[in-house]
Amino acid sequence: MNSSRLIRLLLLVADIVSTVVVFELVNYSRGLPGHLSISALMLPAALLILGIYLIDGYRIRTDVRTIDYTSSHIIAIVITMLVMLLLTFILIPAGYELQESRVVIVFSFLALIVPTLGVRRLLHRQLSAVSSGRSLLYLGDRAGRADFRRECAKMGVRQPVLYSSFGPADDAEPGEVLRPLEEVLRDISEGRLSAGAIVLRESSRELSPATAERLVDLYFRGIPTYTLELFHQIYWQKIPLYRLNSTWLFQEGFQIAREPVFERLKRTTDIVFSVVGLALCGPFIGVLALLIWLEDRGPAFFRQYRIGKNQVPFQVLKLRTMRIGSSSGNRYTQPNDKRITRIGRLLRASRLDELPQLWNVLKGEMSLIGPRAEWDRLAEEYQRQIPCYNYRHLVRPGITGWAQVNFTYGASLDDTLMKLEYDLYYIRHFSFILDASIFLKTIQVILFGKGR
Repeated sequence: MNSSRLIRLLLLVADIVSTVVVFELVNYSRGLPGHLSISALMLPAALLILGIYLIDGYRIRTDVRTIDYTSSHIIAIVITMLVMLLLTFILIPAGYELQESRVVIVFSFLALIVPTLGVRRLLHRQLSAVSSGRSLLYLGDRAGRADFRRECAKMGVRQPVLYSSFGPADDAEPGEVLRPLEEVLRDISEGRLSAGAIVLRESSRELSPATAERLVDLYFRGIPTYTLELFHQIYWQKIPLYRLNSTWLFQEGFQIAREPVFERLKRTTDIVFSVVGLALCGPFIGVLALLIWLEDRGPAFFRQYRIGKNQVPFQVLKLRTMRIGSSSGNRYTQPNDKRITRIGRLLRASRLDELPQLWNVLKGEMSLIGPRAEWDRLAEEYQRQIPCYNYRHLVRPGITGWAQVNFTYGASLDDTLMKLEYDLYYIRHFSFILDASIFLKTIQVILFGKGR
């Protein structure tokens, strides 16, 4: 068993033990008779594990010390608690042990925030101390090294990165330090250099048999070797755009496009949640519309043509957040944009301006979760400038999505390229688990006002 699997197993065991201990202590403090059976505690433990899994709480590379993760962790456990209450007192027949007290469930889940988060932070601190000296080794040509260096800077990579090349030493850029590949691999094999991963840009056909054999040996010792595309997907959970070509779409994945059953299930979910959402939020949307009208006596709603599934345009419906006549200005919204109204700034920060899009979801023009619905004028421009940009239109656009929760806002062509990488990752790796993860992260975005 490699180290990453062992760590995930340790976290899993720690969460199960924490659930049993905390529920027993709260049950005892409430003066309820007897001990809770293991069978009764299986449900809260399973829900807790699922909630933490959805926010990448078992992913080794998740930085659990950040405020973002802490808030996601708390939100996940609170929502898990609500699901537990729903199952216990509405769906599960009478006789279930935990039906004796709602307080036990509520207090236990809230108390679980401390040990589950504390164990992760302690373990992350230990792992950071161990891995701080581990390097990434990137093997590629001059242009590839420059691209990887820029990508590491964008993604905030903290560990050192070593660079090597198949070419001669004079292939190095001015000021760039290249180490001979065989020397680096030998140092790793003999323990003089600690490496976390080896990343290859070129195909395996360019590796000499001796080098390939050495890489295989290191892989069996627990030092993985990735192609650059796989490294992007595993470490950064996005698709590198350099891999896009006319046949990329036909590779493995893309369940939504190839399996209609996924699309039907997703559409059914969209209808149910949009109906419930409109019923619950309808009066609230009316109040917000009135506030918008009171500020400048302009229309409360904003309509704009966006590009939907299969590149079919539709009119999106949102609450208006900008002053009347401001559409002729900069096509991108900037920080502290003066075109945004006072109420509009609040709506954008909380994402409440998106609520009317539930009507677009109900009509089948959008989904709750998917790539952002892009303005038709910008979409035409991007399609001319970005190869394979139209791949994102393989699915319905969403009110929220993988790019929206991982990248703040697209205010330039470079930002659009970055968001496209996340959109393509979502399309290729779609699952209901991924949708649930996006839902939890969207709640965090709404609560902490990260919209623009």
